[in-house]
Amino acid sequence: MTSVTTDDISGMGPLVARLSRGGQRLRQADRTHPWVLDTVVVAVVLLMFCLPDLLRDGVDDGDGPRRFRLAFTELPLAGMLALQAGLVLPLLWRRRKPMVAFGVIAAVFVLQWSLGAALRADVALFVALYSLALHGRLRQLPWAGAVMAGAMLLVAVRASSAVSVWDALFFLLSTATAALALGLVVRIRRAQLAGLRDRAARLEIERDQRSRLAAATERTRVAREMHDIVGHNLSVIITLADAGAYATDVAPERGKKALQLIGDTGRQALGELRRVLGVLREAGDGQADGPELSPQPGIADIGALCATVRAAGLEVVYRTSGDVEALDGGVQLTVYRIVQEALTNTMKHAADDARVHLAVAVTDTRLSIRVQDTGPAAQPGPPNEEGHGLVGMRERAALYGGTVSAGPTGGGGWSVEAVLDLTPRGGDR
Repeated sequence: MTSVTTDDISGMGPLVARLSRGGQRLRQADRTHPWVLDTVVVAVVLLMFCLPDLLRDGVDDGDGPRRFRLAFTELPLAGMLALQAGLVLPLLWRRRKPMVAFGVIAAVFVLQWSLGAALRADVALFVALYSLALHGRLRQLPWAGAVMAGAMLLVAVRASSAVSVWDALFFLLSTATAALALGLVVRIRRAQLAGLRDRAARLEIERDQRSRLAAATERTRVAREMHDIVGHNLSVIITLADAGAYATDVAPERGKKALQLIGDTGRQALGELRRVLGVLREAGDGQADGPELSPQPGIADIGALCATVRAAGLEVVYRTSGDVEALDGGVQLTVYRIVQEALTNTMKHAADDARVHLAVAVTDTRLSIRVQDTGPAAQPGPPNEEGHGLVGMRERAALYGGTVSAGPTGGGGWSVEAVLDLTPRGGDR
């Protein structure tokens, strides 16, 4: 008993790889020059099946039983050549027009056997049936099968003097069925491979789309964070700078305090920018002396935010209700950023002596935020046009199924209201 060693198995790898590469090159050459393969098929049939009949013409080689040879008509050379050409040459377009090729070959086949002649080139009919099953329309196969059955019955009847009709019919129909089944198997296999290639291409496209979508989402998130940080802190710095410039001549101590507040605000903004940019740093940078990261701001930091706004000259009244500290970090960050943007807009557009009322309330599965100033306030932008800040607030609220509304109040001020849905996601209870 012969055993297969590991070396034998490992040695098959390069052979299989070479065969695979050879097959790929042949398929590529066939796609580039399809006539080459069709011509090769015709040449092989001519050499293997037509040439022996031509060389045997007029020579009694004793091949087969005498009664079998006497049962068929001996054709002249010209007639044999004509029938062989009619059987073999249509194979040249067996892939481009398989039904036409099959029909022409079947017609010549029936004519030949009607004359009582037998030719080895009759194998072309089985090749044409295989090609029709592989390249033709499936709805044409029943008609081709009926034609094939009739042709095989004619052959069996013509050969009845040498062999039993049922034996001949069984052999011929089995051969035709094998050709038809082989064509269908190859067709199904090719369809499966094409489907797998198409699925692999779609998965690759979907992977690229997911990557681009994730990158776009991250860019949007970072842009929103940068807008909140830079926009708010620059508004505070500008307000303090204006106030300090005015107070320098009148009250130098107040001007000095304004400069100190500007420094504190700038350092806070720089720290937040380092935090945001530090998140974007790749883990493989290998820099151990990177910026220290601080936690994301939450509701507990709103008090310090209000103190910064008060230092800029506005009066802020801040109150909370409900268990706000129990909220998760994502909700708290959303609340902080909405409040920060609303207060930034107030500093930009409200009067210097405006009073701001800020309320954050939690009731069951609902969180509401209300930021209202006493004005008088100017329009934040042209009519029917929203700034990036309001759009950012709405995007943040939408993450929690919430809404944001903003507009003037009856007393000439401006109000921003946001409502977040705190219902657990995924059906959790």
